[in-house]
Amino acid sequence: MTHDPTNWHGTTILTVRKGGRVVIAGDGQVTLGQTVIKANARKVRPLGKGNVIAGFAGATADAMTLFERLEAKLEQYPSQLLRACVELAKDWRMDRYLRRLEAMMIVADASVSLVLTGTGDVLEPEGGMTGIGSGGNYALAAARALIDTDQNAEEIARKSMAIAADICVYTNNNIIVESLDTE
Repeated sequence: MTHDPTNWHGTTILTVRKGGRVVIAGDGQVTLGQTVIKANARKVRPLGKGNVIAGFAGATADAMTLFERLEAKLEQYPSQLLRACVELAKDWRMDRYLRRLEAMMIVADASVSLVLTGTGDVLEPEGGMTGIGSGGNYALAAARALIDTDQNAEEIARKSMAIAADICVYTNNNIIVESLDTE
């Protein structure tokens, strides 16, 4: 059976770049089937020396493994997020154990936002905004609608996540936000 990451339930992760800030926001809901197991999970966190932020969608244990692997790559390639992610993606595709991991990640530093997938993709979204997880498209659509307003990156992310939570039953309003200066 092939796993389709676009159908994973249980989370919404969004990144927004605007006005000298990059923000990654994630909800706190963890579900098992149709049951909410936890409402305040932390799916967004700083990595490395605090100059990278990341959020995950998918299986929690798998995401923790990927966070650890990415931190090791960041130690190997300091201040080179893109290179660290490409090296992680190579490992993810080549290693039998890693290939079975069911997770996606959004990572960002001062200069770039990236999406990492289990198929080995390292994607840089247009405009510095992207969403993953079951409510990711809802949050992304809301963020795109709000980007030209006078709201800052965090305000846009929080409002977009609230909209996603109102639409997606696998997303809640317990929002965690991490941000970095980009200038």
